[in-house]
Amino acid sequence: MSARHSAGLLLYRFTDTGADVLLGHMGGPYWSGRHAAAWSIPKGEHGPEEQPEAAARREFQEELGVPPPEGPWTPLGASRQRGGKTVTVWAVEGDLDPARAVLGTFTMEWPRGSGVLREFPELDRVAWFPLEDAVEPLVTGQRVFLDRLGRCIREDRRQPPSAR
Repeated sequence: MSARHSAGLLLYRFTDTGADVLLGHMGGPYWSGRHAAAWSIPKGEHGPEEQPEAAARREFQEELGVPPPEGPWTPLGASRQRGGKTVTVWAVEGDLDPARAVLGTFTMEWPRGSGVLREFPELDRVAWFPLEDAVEPLVTGQRVFLDRLGRCIREDRRQPPSAR
């Protein structure tokens, strides 16, 4: 079995009260009605033939239906998830009206074992969260990226720092 890799892009913005991050609530029947650890950074799997940066850009477009904002990407590194997948994430400063998102879909058998294929949104909604409040809703394996973004902002190590 080959190693699985995923790449994503964490959008952030500054408000009067600090930094916010854009997260997506995972779609489909398993996540319906859940809030804690049910939100994700827009990301997706890629094979060895695709560069992680290209995969992060593609997945942002596929999951949100809009291209990622232009601007410098700050590398937040990689993290091996509990299931064995390695996730690599970058952060980019920008703004997005969640109402503009056109959410992508996937097909799966539901109910399981029924033989019935149904379509579900990959993300069923997106929302901005203050950076310090995003920990609880974000899936556990991705929380490290919030810490890393916070450290980059505090130390002004974004690549390169944006004009303020």
